[in-house]
Amino acid sequence: MKKVFIDGSSGTTGLRIVQRLSERNDIELIKLSEEVRKDPAARADAINSADVVFLCLPDAAAVEAADMAVKPDTVIIDTSTAHRTDPAWTYGFAEVNGLRDRIKNSKRIANPGCHASGFIALVAPLVEAGVIKKTQELSCFSLTGYSGGGKSMIAQYEAQGRDRLLDAPRLYGLTQSHKHLPEMAAVCSLETKPVFCPVVAPFYAGMEVMVPLFGADAAEITAIYKDYYKSGLVRFSDAADEAGFLSAGAYEGRDDMEITVTGNDERLLLISRFDNLGKGASGAAIQNMNIVFGIDEKTGLAV
Repeated sequence: MKKVFIDGSSGTTGLRIVQRLSERNDIELIKLSEEVRKDPAARADAINSADVVFLCLPDAAAVEAADMAVKPDTVIIDTSTAHRTDPAWTYGFAEVNGLRDRIKNSKRIANPGCHASGFIALVAPLVEAGVIKKTQELSCFSLTGYSGGGKSMIAQYEAQGRDRLLDAPRLYGLTQSHKHLPEMAAVCSLETKPVFCPVVAPFYAGMEVMVPLFGADAAEITAIYKDYYKSGLVRFSDAADEAGFLSAGAYEGRDDMEITVTGNDERLLLISRFDNLGKGASGAAIQNMNIVFGIDEKTGLAV
């Protein structure tokens, strides 16, 4: 039985990981009492007693926790932004060519950001195929549920008598310096970060990421996606719409991702849909753990 410690198990990502792993009989969760869960010595002992450690912490705390790991065989899966473009860490999006094998043999895995996951799933295969050039300037529009903002945003949206402005979608990342942009460009080998328009809307969980393209061949892109996504948690759908609509909440509670292509001969939309807490966070983290353990990567996930 593998021992797992979740540092930061009270946050939204940590809670979802706890929920998924608590239902498994091949995992022993190392738990700290409320009295010592923030004690550095207790955390260090838990980290070095585990086979796999999930860091569900703010960036600075994640760096500090990673430094506590001195046992050479301990695998760290960091769900923060801290290590996503660090060459010493493996980027944890298994469906991108070459990353699954690296994840399997890595001791330091940086879990992808939620918006970044949807963008990378759409763009990385097309850059590899030459359909999108590394020099191409792209834009990306992304809708997310409010759980992506963590406990404080959840409380804000679920409070009685909340601000009426929360009743409508809200654009953020206005300065074009969103924390997911570096990994979006780096993993896709793009020379320029995309113009990124993230929007948080008044629903709990779910995500819909869109990348528009001019003058691309829908049939060619469809064929690339179908060939590229033959395993893992990403799948292509020819007919994803719901009577002419595509809901951002369609994959709430799930750990997989659906991608599709819509549009016409002049203008295309590449679209991915998933749960921001699933394939956008906790689901991807557990998938990476399963790969490290050499078991079916869908084990314990809702797909």
